[in-house]
Amino acid sequence: MFRRRSAGAHRRQAGQELEETSPIPGSGPWDAGESYPERPRVDLGSLLIPVEPGMEVQLNVAEEHIVAASVTHGRSSLQVQALAAPKSGSLWDDLREEVATEVGQLGGQTHETEGPFGTEVRASMPAEPGEGPLEPARFFGVDGPRWLLRGVIRGEAAADDDLARPLEDVFAGIVVVRGDHPAPPRDLLEIRLPEELRQAMEQEMAEQEMAEQETTPERSRYPSPFERGPEITETR
Repeated sequence: MFRRRSAGAHRRQAGQELEETSPIPGSGPWDAGESYPERPRVDLGSLLIPVEPGMEVQLNVAEEHIVAASVTHGRSSLQVQALAAPKSGSLWDDLREEVATEVGQLGGQTHETEGPFGTEVRASMPAEPGEGPLEPARFFGVDGPRWLLRGVIRGEAAADDDLARPLEDVFAGIVVVRGDHPAPPRDLLEIRLPEELRQAMEQEMAEQEMAEQETTPERSRYPSPFERGPEITETR
């Protein structure tokens, strides 16, 4: 059975002390093809994301394509993406270097440290390139069977390990559904709306269109489901 090289194995290599103090010893993230503990999860296609009361799931949209999912908790957030990966090797090893380069180009600073999911990148970076005060961020990743799950914590939890634990628990509980289809390494695995939310949005759009036609019959343009904003939220 597959065991996550960047999670449990790295914790063991770092020593027993880290294993004992980790908030999530022996946990995921998990591959859909292995056994994993049952808990309420939001089905986003390639990602099954656990959400506890007081958290929100948001879908991050760019040019009408869903590119990531975020879980917000208080004044902090965890953004996750699942990428296709080669059968062997660690894609996260390569991405860490790229993260450090990109943060540096934005005017920020980074350093690597060991965390509950293995080697992670801790950063101080501006919200906008070269502008504003530096804000903390944590980048970490777990290599799975032909996938990589990448997480980014921002907000207060990025600088406070106690505040980060609920979001780390969410990351550890994610199930990645890779599928059997071929995909080049680094391609984003598809994130899609939960079926019930998609149906509700389609019904809302149809009702909105009917209302608009009643007031302005000459207008017949169907709006994009993403025109309401860059994110779609489900609250638990």
